[in-house]
Amino acid sequence: MKTQKLSLRKIVSFLNNPDEDGGFWLPNIQRPFVWSEEQICRLFDSILRQYPISTLLIWKTKMGVRRRKFIDTFREEHRHHLSDFKVPDDDKKKCLVLDGQQRLQSLFIGLRGSYDGKELFLNILSGELAAPDDVKFKFKFLDPQYAAYPYIRFKDIVFSDDKPRLIADGIATQANQPLSTTEADKVKDHVDLIRETFFNESGIGYQELDSIDQPTLYKEDDVVEIFIRANSGGTRLGKSDLLFSLLTSSWDEADDKMEILLDELNMKGFDFTRDFILKTCLTLLGQGARYEVDKFRKAGVREDIEAKWDDIIAATKDVADFVQGSTFIRCDKALPSYLVLIPLVYLRYHFPAAWRTKQNVELYLLRSLLAGAFGGTPDQLIDDIVSKMKEVKTFDLNEIFGVIRSAGRSLELTEDRFWAIGYGSQNIHLLFNLWYRGFNYTPAFVGNLPQIDHVFPQSALKKVKAPNPNTGMMNIMKYREGDRNQLANCMLLTAAENGAGGKSDISPDEWFKDKAPDYLDRHLIPTDPALWKIERFEDFITERRKLIKAKFDYLLSVPTSSAPVQSDAKQT
Repeated sequence: MKTQKLSLRKIVSFLNNPDEDGGFWLPNIQRPFVWSEEQICRLFDSILRQYPISTLLIWKTKMGVRRRKFIDTFREEHRHHLSDFKVPDDDKKKCLVLDGQQRLQSLFIGLRGSYDGKELFLNILSGELAAPDDVKFKFKFLDPQYAAYPYIRFKDIVFSDDKPRLIADGIATQANQPLSTTEADKVKDHVDLIRETFFNESGIGYQELDSIDQPTLYKEDDVVEIFIRANSGGTRLGKSDLLFSLLTSSWDEADDKMEILLDELNMKGFDFTRDFILKTCLTLLGQGARYEVDKFRKAGVREDIEAKWDDIIAATKDVADFVQGSTFIRCDKALPSYLVLIPLVYLRYHFPAAWRTKQNVELYLLRSLLAGAFGGTPDQLIDDIVSKMKEVKTFDLNEIFGVIRSAGRSLELTEDRFWAIGYGSQNIHLLFNLWYRGFNYTPAFVGNLPQIDHVFPQSALKKVKAPNPNTGMMNIMKYREGDRNQLANCMLLTAAENGAGGKSDISPDEWFKDKAPDYLDRHLIPTDPALWKIERFEDFITERRKLIKAKFDYLLSVPTSSAPVQSDAKQT
């Protein structure tokens, strides 16, 4: 294994460039790019502060390994559409990046491309350590049309062929006024630092696994194992990433198939992930829900997934369609744990006749989700439920609830837990999907999604003061965050109602004064207008809690298979 070194400026020219030692590319086993703008900016800050960059790991080969390009003009949708960057297989020399993708991709975006249409700029007058972010050199992604001094496009400095003094003079002309001596010196110092850092021939190192000079030393299976070991020691790759790397190493179409499936599942407002699909595959094929790399090393497991893929995705799609079309769950936010669906996919996959005659599934979802039965690490719970299903060969709600309770997980929704649901809590969208049955939770434009708002605006409640017990002065905020964000002060509005010219910070006595009775009934608003004034906030909360409790009292009872999930036929 050879160790090579290059300047940061030079290594960027290797990416996607077959004329530079075959070019650097990403093998099919690599996951998508996951870094944010902030992480990229922090990388460049670290580089200018002379912090060391970890050594990369490269595999040089002529094998026809599936690979893709680095992305220069990155956009969020690229995280899930890697097929757009695939490179045709060939038997020419190439260098595949096994470890260091995020760093190289960040360098490429910053020095050669853009992030959501914005380019990397440096505040040329920064350089002092600033709390609380611990950032010294202030980088930002900005629209070049609107960027202004002291922000300078970073790539213009790195790739300029001018001498540092001319570059500094050119930067000075971008200011609308003469620079002070201190500012001029800082600009020159920073230009020198950037040139020194990015031209340094030892700027970044990489270890090279050479299968061209030593064709028998590193086979593809060996490289996959090296990739897993290189990435499993830290948090850079999750176990599902490693499992998928093993799957793609033996099934060329795995990433394309996964991309298509996730696009189809998520086109109706959900957010199914590769993690969910892999855990589902393991469960359906009798391997248990827990992620373990050794499971994908077992003989036949990867082949089984490929052979049964069509049946697996058919079962998954059926369950997703059922949830979206036949239950109160109509969007991603109302599904705090997707893992609750895996037993349903298991039922549909192994017992399709029982799936067709299933009953009480909605109650299973409601109880399990509201009580948080699948929180934490529910792998053993999933295994226990599917084991019971395998035994009884049907969906028996009492048996499933028994399994959940036997695992020490509660299904009871106490009043304390119910009233703990509020603005920003995990389950409020779930509850509101049940409450507001007639809202459109899957609009074509995400900006039209329903929005949770405060009945009494936070801004108004923050202004209400209580007497200070020490001084008697009215300078203590009376209504704290818990008071303002409680369930009885929340309502669901359409995007139009909560947009420009909508409710916003309008007080309830103004907002409700011209609303029809069915509007007040839909939102469970006390009808006495006197309660809509901020002076009566506490009385309003008391009365609205009574209305909410009356609507959802059935949720607070002990769950049985005979307890129905109620809906409101009057909702529109």
